[in-house]
Amino acid sequence: MSFVDIRHLTRVFDVSKPWLNRVIERLPKARLTAVSDVSLQIEERSVYALVGESGSGKSTIGKMLVGLLPPSDGQIEVDGVDLATETDAETRDRMRAEIQMIFQDPYASLNPRWKVRDIIAEPVAARGSETRGLAERLLEQVGLSALDADKFPHQFSGGQRQRICVARALASEPKLIVCDEPTSALDVSVQAQVLNLMSDLKDEFGLTYLFISHDLTVVRHMADRIGVLYLGQLVEEADSDTLFEDPKHPYTQMLLAAAPKLDSFGREEEPPTGEIPDPINPPPGCVFNPRCPLATDLCRVERPDMRQAGGTRVACHMVPPG
Repeated sequence: MSFVDIRHLTRVFDVSKPWLNRVIERLPKARLTAVSDVSLQIEERSVYALVGESGSGKSTIGKMLVGLLPPSDGQIEVDGVDLATETDAETRDRMRAEIQMIFQDPYASLNPRWKVRDIIAEPVAARGSETRGLAERLLEQVGLSALDADKFPHQFSGGQRQRICVARALASEPKLIVCDEPTSALDVSVQAQVLNLMSDLKDEFGLTYLFISHDLTVVRHMADRIGVLYLGQLVEEADSDTLFEDPKHPYTQMLLAAAPKLDSFGREEEPPTGEIPDPINPPPGCVFNPRCPLATDLCRVERPDMRQAGGTRVACHMVPPG
């Protein structure tokens, strides 16, 4: 049994104008489907990465997994517990403590009025548990000094702030950490330090990561398994080596071709064509068909199901099963 089991997950946002405006302008309600029928599984003590262009629904899935957003449809089970339907308060509180999140902007996610000691200890103090010495111990585990516990967030660099966010996530001894582009706001050299720290902590504490990123270089370094999202739909899923060496879906191929490579200086590469369609009014059939060079009439009318193709799960009519 998988540690995280997501089945037919959907999230729809109502982005309509206010009622009076719609009456005067005779407009219907507008709904944006950010995540559409996504199913995936995450094994314990592994790193599952979600990749895709901005607006593909990566962060929305992460927020639903930690409980910041309720799903419109579908189920999320963590260690066999569905937090949306679980009625036992003790079980629900225990599971929520075992799921933490590292946000994209470290400074925005830290309270500027609080000392680092209070920021790190907050998840534990909220449950009424003892926090003496906790912040100092965790700061040393993430490569900072115990003396930093008496400082404020503005006294640190970006990389140090992200280490504080990692320490806060570890405070409640979680089993699952959702990492929402944790290194995108950092310099390249600092990115490597934070990624190596997260990798070491995963091995030391037996953590499971859902790693959200648009940086394919980072994903290849961190992930055991990768899911590719496009316009809220999962279009391909495979282990890291298989996805990079033999991508099946045309969108995955386009992403990999657009990624910078060390040996590509001086070579002419075709840039990706087209733009992501309006999520309020997505195209019928396969959502990638307006940009796909292989699209047929079937692609324009029928949404492809996820099917097994070797070691890959892919949603594409042009990829033969088996």
